[in-house]
Amino acid sequence: MAILMNILLVIGSFLFMEGVAWFTHKYIMHGILWSWHKDHHTVHNKTLEKNDLFAVVFSIPAIVMIVLGSEIPEWRFLLYIGLGVTLYGIFYSVFHDIIVHRRIKYKYKFKSAYMKRIMKAHYIHHAVHTKEGAQAFGFLWAPKKYEKQSITAKEEKEASRTEAHSH
Repeated sequence: MAILMNILLVIGSFLFMEGVAWFTHKYIMHGILWSWHKDHHTVHNKTLEKNDLFAVVFSIPAIVMIVLGSEIPEWRFLLYIGLGVTLYGIFYSVFHDIIVHRRIKYKYKFKSAYMKRIMKAHYIHHAVHTKEGAQAFGFLWAPKKYEKQSITAKEEKEASRTEAHSH
């Protein structure tokens, strides 16, 4: 029973993080910390950007939960929550930085409706280069309405290269 509970904590934490990421992206990144996120919405030649500071900040609670959950038996549940948060961070990094923004070069064309929808939603998000007016703030989930929205090849190319201009 304990193993099942731990697995559920990891999965639940992972799923909960999409909501946290959406909220943070919409109200923090496109809000009071736009100064960190702004360069992520522009084409540039930098390897790193201020926006990468969010990954550092978001990793701190996960690290703290993993350490506390590992060291304090009564708080063991925090270990599994921290693992779920970390797993979300890994999925986010692979999807956002490698697949969408191509910080690591690869050639692959996705065929699944899910991948096409989530990538299109992210490209639509990056079609706006300002703090206001953006849509599609999720990272690993997008509503089905983005299957029907169109994006030009130019917008897709620009969005995929926004942070990976010379990477």
